[in-house]
Amino acid sequence: MKEADIISLIRQEVKPALGCTEPIAVALAVAKAVEIISENCPCKGDWRLCADFRLDIAVSGNILKNGMGVGIPGTGMVGLPVAAALGAVCGESARGLEVLGGLTPEAVSRAKQLVADGRVHIQVAQTEHLLYVKATVTVNGKAVASAEVDPHAYAVIEDDHDRIVETSFADKILMSSESAAAVKEQGGVAYDLNVKAIYDFSCKAPYEDIAFILEDRKYNYALAMEGLLGDYGLQVGKAIRENQREVFGDDFMSYAMGLTAAASDARMAGCTLPAMSNSGSGNQGITVSMPVIAYAMKYKVDDEKLARALILSNLVAIHIKHYLGKLSALCGCVVASTGSACGIVYLQGGSYDQVCYAIKNMAGNITGMVCDGAKVGCAMKVASGVSCAVQSAVLALRGTCIPSTDGIIEDDVEKTIRNIGAIGSSGMMATDRMILDIMLCK
Repeated sequence: MKEADIISLIRQEVKPALGCTEPIAVALAVAKAVEIISENCPCKGDWRLCADFRLDIAVSGNILKNGMGVGIPGTGMVGLPVAAALGAVCGESARGLEVLGGLTPEAVSRAKQLVADGRVHIQVAQTEHLLYVKATVTVNGKAVASAEVDPHAYAVIEDDHDRIVETSFADKILMSSESAAAVKEQGGVAYDLNVKAIYDFSCKAPYEDIAFILEDRKYNYALAMEGLLGDYGLQVGKAIRENQREVFGDDFMSYAMGLTAAASDARMAGCTLPAMSNSGSGNQGITVSMPVIAYAMKYKVDDEKLARALILSNLVAIHIKHYLGKLSALCGCVVASTGSACGIVYLQGGSYDQVCYAIKNMAGNITGMVCDGAKVGCAMKVASGVSCAVQSAVLALRGTCIPSTDGIIEDDVEKTIRNIGAIGSSGMMATDRMILDIMLCK
């Protein structure tokens, strides 16, 4: 891929997201459908705050799994229903993954009322897409227009959390475009990245072209500080930092674990600060960047070197996700912490071969960690991932690498990455279904 295409890929996959991205995708689809109604009907003032909405949301199993138990920003509630209701009363689709950026106390109150009144209906869609949302919005015609039929519209999201592929108003299709899967099949910019190309780009790209990646530090460090100062979720990060002397030690590993877990604590519990996401996931964005940022802060690394390390870590995660898919039964922490292991190797002067060693060490260590939905417990998995990343980086820098005689490891790092993708996607499909069944039957 050309340098411009690589930068475009990073900008596409690394961007701010407010709230866990599965419920946010639902809120985004609802917001778009409501805006379509507003565009096609005479509506006045803050009609959305008082409109009698009915929201019918069909989602893929993976969206449901990741939306059932995660905190929704500013509400003190969990789950897809309140996210959908917020999308209706205050969502702005132009904000993308920050669709709820205009959240107000009045909007939260009205959204909670819609949920309490049974105006939000969630069901599992029959679809082959792992990431799928269809939000159908119907409004009592008396509130917005003098019409014989209540105005209704829908919006469909497929394959990417912010990719709207179809919209409709009053049973008439307004827009229909290709899903990400279809675009991939048809071509476009050919994906030919590999770890060597990623490493070379990270080392050689003009600094002014990649300095934007330092936004990672701005967003995710702010989340980490919020998690340490507040009482969010399980307070995993805070516990690690408060016990650094007696239990964990005041070293880089505990510092990185604490900061990264704290950011996840805040995000999963509904903090209203956005994260810089990676591949559609805020937790992955946090995990791929915060250990690298923590190293740079502890050892006073300059901004250019940090930027190059963050480019490397983010691109490695994006590369692995290319084979794994946006949603799967494999915890995204596995992918993201592999990226951060590579970033740490780079910051310590590691070579391309040592970056490959870190990837293989991670693949032989925590591949198989399951995703059982987004929730506050994710912070514990994040902390485990960071610990493994530091271990893998230290071993890699010593020239130690899990050999190809072990399990899924291959001599070729690209084959190892494809093995991870195959296991996490097709190999764990039955696991994914079982996890969802267990969660729905509790």
